[in-house]
Amino acid sequence: MQEVVIAAAQYCSVPGDVDRNIVLHREFIATAVRENVDLLVFPELSLTGYELSIAREQALTLQDPRLDALRADARTHRMNVVLGAPLAAGNGETCYIGAIIFTADGTLYAYTKQHLHGEEIHLFSRGEGGPLLTVRQHAVGLAICADISHADHPAKAAQSGASIYIAGVLISHEGYQHDTSMLQGYAGQHGMAILMANHGAPTGGWQPAGKSALWDEQGEQVIAAQEEGNALIIGRKNRQGWHGSLHPLS
Repeated sequence: MQEVVIAAAQYCSVPGDVDRNIVLHREFIATAVRENVDLLVFPELSLTGYELSIAREQALTLQDPRLDALRADARTHRMNVVLGAPLAAGNGETCYIGAIIFTADGTLYAYTKQHLHGEEIHLFSRGEGGPLLTVRQHAVGLAICADISHADHPAKAAQSGASIYIAGVLISHEGYQHDTSMLQGYAGQHGMAILMANHGAPTGGWQPAGKSALWDEQGEQVIAAQEEGNALIIGRKNRQGWHGSLHPLS
């Protein structure tokens, strides 16, 4: 079996500052490069923070030149990078909560959140998801936050052949036990490793729980981050199974 290395960026967004957040994302990527990471996932709306009141005016397209440096980093280091952003489509009147995927070969595409909740329903259009991502012969299913609350979402990923399921989220202290119990259950039920990237600092009026985590195919937790702050949690899978490590960032 070829080793695969996946990582979740527990990330503290700078509210509404896309340029600064891109710089910080690149710092995470640089740390991930040193750990030979193949796939790096950031939390929901990581490029802007979960700042719904300004999300539409901050919305990006995939042609935004500010993404060029991130795309170049992914291609140069042969890494797949998944980050969160509000995405404008069509005439600019349609806006999605999206994940922007930079693949190791330079491809760029988007996944859009399928299941909205709360205030999101009034601000965003319901997304259509996106294809599985292939990372070192592993098929990877993608999710954004409330997508994980619908059991058919990870089930469809598993039915499509995913062996890894990744989610960029914003989960509060109040919701953490419930949501992570669901993820743990999905892992064991579908035989998929599950990687969750959560925010590490207050954003959009929410107090995230942090504690980004990885569960193996039996639902056993491999590694988790602390409650607050920037950190990279890394999972390595080889013939002996999954092994985790934690790398705090300043």
